[in-house]
Amino acid sequence: MHTPINALRVGSVISRTDCLSATWFGIALLTALSVAALGQAPAPEQLVKPLATDASAAPSSTESQSTPPATPVENSALVPTATTGTHTRIVKNPLLTAGAFSVQTVGGEIREDQLKQLLVGKVLYLRAGYLDNNLEFDEWGRLTGHSPTGSFTLSQIQIDKVKLSKRKLELQGERYGLHFLGAAPYEDPTKATDRVKITPKKKTLRIAFDREQVEKPKKEKHKKKQKASDDAGEKESDAPPAEIAASAPDQEPEKPAESRSSDDKTTRTTDPAHASQLLLTALDIILSPGIDDRMIAAMPAFWQLYYKAAADKTDYRPTNPGVFFQNTVDQKAKLVSALDPPSNEFAQASGVAGMALYHTVIGSDGKAEQVVAGRPIGFGLDENAEQTIRKATFQPAIKDGKPVPVALDLVVSFRIYSKRTSQQGTDASSAQESKNKLPGLYTVQAMEQAQADQQNQPAPPAQPPAATATPQ
Repeated sequence: MHTPINALRVGSVISRTDCLSATWFGIALLTALSVAALGQAPAPEQLVKPLATDASAAPSSTESQSTPPATPVENSALVPTATTGTHTRIVKNPLLTAGAFSVQTVGGEIREDQLKQLLVGKVLYLRAGYLDNNLEFDEWGRLTGHSPTGSFTLSQIQIDKVKLSKRKLELQGERYGLHFLGAAPYEDPTKATDRVKITPKKKTLRIAFDREQVEKPKKEKHKKKQKASDDAGEKESDAPPAEIAASAPDQEPEKPAESRSSDDKTTRTTDPAHASQLLLTALDIILSPGIDDRMIAAMPAFWQLYYKAAADKTDYRPTNPGVFFQNTVDQKAKLVSALDPPSNEFAQASGVAGMALYHTVIGSDGKAEQVVAGRPIGFGLDENAEQTIRKATFQPAIKDGKPVPVALDLVVSFRIYSKRTSQQGTDASSAQESKNKLPGLYTVQAMEQAQADQQNQPAPPAQPPAATATPQ
């Protein structure tokens, strides 16, 4: 009797299992039939489309859990792409920056009033020291003509007018020369300077930049051309054959935009922000809002060491332990040849003359190994003094019977050359007038003393010679 009961129970279990299997089989069959009817099933990753933004705007995983998603900024929008279904942040009014220049654009465009606010009335410098008063640059900030270059002390400018068009940016202003008033680096030489206008009368400084040309996308241009051609075809079809034949010889085929502007070598873009950024970059390449680190790095060591001393609020001294000082040698170094550096047209026209101090290192061979501005005069005269000092001859210092390098301070004079002062028969009043026109670091009497010493003429003992070495 036990056997049938056990068999019945086993049979019951089997029948229930078969029912469950049949149920699941039916569900799977219905699912397969539905998929076959609707097409291929979507992949799991395609069921939810991710929202991708730029790296700066994308929140981290922890932020997404604790904070709600950020709304788009006012000047940007989320636009879906056509290929991946993701979203990309498009900035409508980007803030463009190049060096010290920054502009908040409108639709990527820079306006003339923004450039006026950025440039007009500001003290700027021509980084490369271009001396011509009519300068042309391409959209990359490269000089398209020719211009001599000079000292940064002749390259300070002030912009008075700004004119912006689709093809050019034109700046007009004045050029100024820097005249240092005799301060040592530790006395803050930036405050002891005078700016003198050196632009000739009735003339202005003109600086022009080419602009990258902004073109509309090709699709829009193609649609407009197609519409224009369709309209022209309709008009021709409506006109009598005689009128079409009469007008055909006078009409020339429209030239493509590239051939019409074959002489124009400016680059082209469909993005206004790109053209605006390129213009700002060109401005930053050519103009500096002050004597910044980039300007100093481009200067010769003659000026770099001067501004380093100014930043450290000290006076320059050589750091090489092998260089002696005048008070530590047995025999001091002496200047053998005369120091008479040339002037330039800017200093002569503005009446800039006087005396300047330079720190030098005289080698064991009697030549200047290093020249550094100590108390410069400006107006491009210090560069002339450096070249003159390097060509001069010195008697080297002696230590323990051997010539050694020594630090030596030199005072150099600059003069005004004119017909009145060159004539031997100059009267006393003319000489006094010339004295009154000689600004500089030291007195006119000291300069006369230096000239007398250079010409081996007797000089009053009360005044030190200006163009000789000053012992330390």
